Amino acid sequence: VAREVCKSTIAEIKECADEPVGKGFLVSCLVDHRGNITEYQCHQYITKMTAIIFSDYRLICGFMDDCKADINLLKCGSIRPGEKDAHSQGEVVACLEKGLVKEAEENDPRVQVSDQCKKAILRVAELSSDDFHLDRHLYFACRDDRERFCENTQAGEGRVYKCLFNHKFEESMSEKCRDALTTRQKLIAQDYKVSYSLAKSCKSDLKKYRCNVENLPRSREARLSYLLMCLESAVHRGRQVSSECQGEMLDYRRMLMEDFSLSPEIILSCLVRGEKGNLGLNCQQALQTLIQETDPGADYRIDRALNEACESVIQTACKHIRSGDPMILSCLMEHLYTEKMVEDCEHRLLELQYFISRDWKLDVVLYRKCQGDASRLCHTHGWNETSELIPPGAVFSCLYRHAYRTEEQGRRLSRECRAEVQRILHQRAMDVKLDPTLQDKCMIDLGKWCSEKTETGQELECLQDHLDDLVSDCRDIVGNLTELESEDIQIEALLMRACEPIIQTFCHEVADNQIDSGDLMECLIQNKHQKEMNEKCAIGVTHFQLVQMKDFRFSYKFKMACKEDVLKLCPNIKKKVDVVICLSTTVRNDTLQDAKEHRVSLKCRKQLRVEELEMTEDIRLEPELYEACKSDIKNYCQNVPYGNAQIIECLKEIKKQLSTRCHQKVFKLQETEMMDPELDYTLMRVCKQMIKRFCPEADSKNMLQCLKQNKNSEVMDPKCKQMITKRQITQNTDYRLNPVLRKACKADIPKFCQNILNRAKDDTELEGQVISCLKLKYADQRLSPDCEDQIRVIIQESALDYRLDPQLQMHCSEEISSLCAEEAAAQEQTGQVEECLKVNLLKIKTEMCKKEVLNMLKESKADIFVDPVLHTACALDIKHHCAAIPPGRGRQMSCLMEALEDKRVRLQPECKKRLNDRIEMWSYAAKVAPAEGFSDLAMQVMTSPSKNYILSVITVGICVLFLIGLMCGRITKRVTRELKDR
Repeated sequence: VAREVCKSTIAEIKECADEPVGKGFLVSCLVDHRGNITEYQCHQYITKMTAIIFSDYRLICGFMDDCKADINLLKCGSIRPGEKDAHSQGEVVACLEKGLVKEAEENDPRVQVSDQCKKAILRVAELSSDDFHLDRHLYFACRDDRERFCENTQAGEGRVYKCLFNHKFEESMSEKCRDALTTRQKLIAQDYKVSYSLAKSCKSDLKKYRCNVENLPRSREARLSYLLMCLESAVHRGRQVSSECQGEMLDYRRMLMEDFSLSPEIILSCLVRGEKGNLGLNCQQALQTLIQETDPGADYRIDRALNEACESVIQTACKHIRSGDPMILSCLMEHLYTEKMVEDCEHRLLELQYFISRDWKLDVVLYRKCQGDASRLCHTHGWNETSELIPPGAVFSCLYRHAYRTEEQGRRLSRECRAEVQRILHQRAMDVKLDPTLQDKCMIDLGKWCSEKTETGQELECLQDHLDDLVSDCRDIVGNLTELESEDIQIEALLMRACEPIIQTFCHEVADNQIDSGDLMECLIQNKHQKEMNEKCAIGVTHFQLVQMKDFRFSYKFKMACKEDVLKLCPNIKKKVDVVICLSTTVRNDTLQDAKEHRVSLKCRKQLRVEELEMTEDIRLEPELYEACKSDIKNYCQNVPYGNAQIIECLKEIKKQLSTRCHQKVFKLQETEMMDPELDYTLMRVCKQMIKRFCPEADSKNMLQCLKQNKNSEVMDPKCKQMITKRQITQNTDYRLNPVLRKACKADIPKFCQNILNRAKDDTELEGQVISCLKLKYADQRLSPDCEDQIRVIIQESALDYRLDPQLQMHCSEEISSLCAEEAAAQEQTGQVEECLKVNLLKIKTEMCKKEVLNMLKESKADIFVDPVLHTACALDIKHHCAAIPPGRGRQMSCLMEALEDKRVRLQPECKKRLNDRIEMWSYAAKVAPAEGFSDLAMQVMTSPSKNYILSVITVGICVLFLIGLMCGRITKRVTRELKDR
């Protein structure tokens, strides 16, 4: 009948013309090719025959021969006619299909379907793919559901199947129909031809890109996953795939993503959980394969769970991006952990990114921009090809290594690819699970150190904090990432988000640079204490500074500037603070020894200076000092913030109460700061504007000296003046804290104060003893000119402010409190306390205090400038009567005393009164503290205001004695001669 009805069609279809007559092969062949039949009568005949054939599997050509044994083995029904009704025959095919599917989902299947029968089952499924009526089991299982969900869907070309697939997870879908649909989908996963619409839409594309092999219809090329990956590879390479085919691919990618049971590998590998509840390696690999097959990175809508969870976020945060665009995922990652992100979306997004991050090809934009670079630099293969030598995870590592190469280091990434690599690095920094290598190597350490009290996204910070405690492999990975961050801190997406306002205000120029090279972090550190700085950003910047101290490689600019110097001068030193000390010591030694050529290069010296200055801002950036003073900070500075060197300043102010070890470290720090005031963070911060005004060209080493010289200027800022006074008080506690004095009095100190030096201990203050010793020698006019100049300045300054004289403050504290409390409370010190002590000299009971006041009186004899009250009172008289007399060595004081005695000279009343007071004090001082020896007596006479009178009396006395001697000599000679004459 078929030959008669389809005569012309058979002639056109060569495959069917050669079929033997009488065995049913011809009808079977025409059924196979019914899509190509154009003759109306033949098409009608074959359609009727198809419905009849598929109503009983025994009528399907060759099916009985191929599956007879399997039907009995699987107990799928009777093969004898008449035992069951016709409708039940569809159940036999369904039973065989389930057996085929089950076999694929078992590692060691108990019953195996023969290869011949497998082909026959898939062939039957393929033949019934255009009209769901032909799949008898599915038709009867889904009749009601078809009416419910697909009433208006016309049968044919697989439309009803697709409609039912789309409603498979609806609550009202019957379980029976859902099972039948799942079986059908599993068959499609095994052979794409079981889907009529997919096979038809993609036929030409499959042939064009050689994605199937015609003569091996049941080989791996028939699997849906292979077809999808082959065509996706073509799309990713920029090849043209028809829109109809891409639409079908999208549907089936979504189908695989929605139901894990369609992927036998997942069922085989993921039924058993790994150790500690983690997924096993095989399961992870199966899931990774599924993500590659479905490729949700190309279109987030494929992942229905993600699409539904993130719909609100996409509508608000990513509405500017076209729906389905790959950049939607990137946009969602940018808003991770922000107010716009919802919790469910966050979870779904990280779940997907977990797998995308483990295969660089799954990020569509990255692959598109970097496939040329990856092929050139990392020797990668095609999109759907893998290599054991270069696993997918290693490709991205290769790309980012080349992304941060300098031009001198050779082959670099293209600009487009570099931008994408940076984007991925920014995203990965959000969550440690998105960095496969880090999570793999640091799993134990993450559990050990970061399981508690670690907020989401801060795991890397936690690992950095415990860097020294990590296992070797994890420490290397964290170290490499931190080194990378130091070059491009924008990788730290959470930190960048927190610091966005400060970047826009102060660092927008460096933030816009194509290559960061550490400039942005340097800018953030410099502006860390601006008013605009928020707490989160400040904490993040400080944390990075603290991490940098663990290894000098973590400071990119420092590493690049000093790499060669460190290898040459500081080998085997790793910690940044130790490297800084090593290099700065070398620089200092070369400077002190006036070396012709510095061992540390100029570019390294410049960057070293930057690092030294940054370290002064927070005590935690100087680990040795911090460790030594931890208990003291807890006891005395608990509520003081770390920033702006406030802890260091707190320790300086209570230095006498500190533990020995901490006291020594603070003293050493102060010694360094006094030698190089630019390292005194508080001084430089408080006096920033005054330095610009008074000392713009001053060398950093002379900064404090310059500020001291301008301290009493009318335009000096009060806060800066107060800070300068604090530093002067510190300097006067020990000559070693005053580099200028130390240099000027290098010979005088051991000459006159050796006994004090013998009793001194390293790293502890001498409480002004050496300076007091030098003051006494200044009064005796025995110092060298340079030393005398420096001591005169110190005496003049301490005469105005008693706090600058440690010995006076220490020995006279009770007297100051009881006798001069009002003067001591004055906001500005102008010598009132010293004058009060001098006036109340007779009331002072403590011997040491009395001695200090007497020393002050003695010093004032030597120079009127060291007696501010007297100098102020007699300023006009000095100008009128002693202008031609140079200051120092008591000359102007002697001039005033002579003027006082000269009745022709009329001094100012206040000056006259003060001079008479001083004469009384000096006379009392002479009684209380007589000369200790002849030299002391001679010095007292020479420095006395009545020097001329005393010298005249002494001269007259000597002359009288001489005359008496002459007379007595003549008498004795005469007596002797008379005795001889006798």
